[in-house]
Amino acid sequence: MSAPAPREFLYELWDANWDDGPLGNYQVLAHPITKKTPKRIYFTYSTGGHRAGYVDRQKIEAAGEIFHGYTLRRLHLTPPEIPSRPKPPSLPELRKAMADAHPDRGGSNAEFIAARARYERARTQAKEQTS
Repeated sequence: MSAPAPREFLYELWDANWDDGPLGNYQVLAHPITKKTPKRIYFTYSTGGHRAGYVDRQKIEAAGEIFHGYTLRRLHLTPPEIPSRPKPPSLPELRKAMADAHPDRGGSNAEFIAARARYERARTQAKEQTS
C-alpha cells in the first residue's frame, strides 16, 4: 500500500486587525489545493465557507505569488514570512509630528488634534510603565 500524496496549499498572509490599522497581528492561512491543470490551480478557501477559487498557474509559478483580484488577496506558493511588528514611535518623534501638524505650520485642526492625542496617549503609557 502506498502512502498518500502530501497535501499542497496556497498561502496567504492575513492581518487579523486589518480594519483597526497596522497592528501587525499576522497569521498565515493555508488554502488547500484541490486540482492542478496546465493553466490553473484550483483551491478552496480555508475561511469563508470553504468556497472554491482558482489562480493562473503560469503566473504564480513564475513569480511565487499572485494577487487574486476576485477576493483581493495575495496568494503564495510557499508560506510567506511574517513581518516583524513596527517599532512604536518615541515621544520626541510624536512631539515633532504634533508640532508639524499644527495649523500655524500648515497642518489642519483635525491633523493636529489626532497627533496630540497620539502623543498624549504615548506619554500616559510611558508614565504608567515607569511608576
